[in-house]
Amino acid sequence: MRLFIAIGFDDATKGKILAVQRRLKELGSGRFTTPENIHLTLAFLGEVGEDRLSDVKAAMDKVSVPRLKLSFENIGCFRRDSELWWIGLREDPALLKLQKELSDSLKEAGFKLESRRFRPHITLAREMNIGRVDSKALLPGRFETEADSISLMLSSRPNGKLTYTELYRK
Repeated sequence: MRLFIAIGFDDATKGKILAVQRRLKELGSGRFTTPENIHLTLAFLGEVGEDRLSDVKAAMDKVSVPRLKLSFENIGCFRRDSELWWIGLREDPALLKLQKELSDSLKEAGFKLESRRFRPHITLAREMNIGRVDSKALLPGRFETEADSISLMLSSRPNGKLTYTELYRK
């Protein structure tokens, strides 16, 4: 099973994220994140055997999840073979602390995680090639939401469609 731990969003927040994504769609084609798959990844576990599910849940249960105030502040792009566009969040100390404690708890349980620095963002689109963009036109102003839970998510492809299913919530 391909697993990750994430923060999900309410419909109002997803609506604001999708408005930014619609402006991006006007600039070109790509693979756009579907509304039901919008999330903030805290830890990517990759392939995990079913026999380790209880270990993941126990690691999550060791972490205290505070009420977070999340601020969406910028638009960016990771450029590799093609562009991956994202909306970024302010690096709030409480969010960074939660992500670090979760990572530490998972590593303590024997899970191997990515070593790169946590950069809180939500993926809007993959495989775009549109070059320079006025980010203020895509995100005219920042917006905020609150979150107070984390979810263990299963990533699968039934009938070829990328689908994220919540397996556990803390």
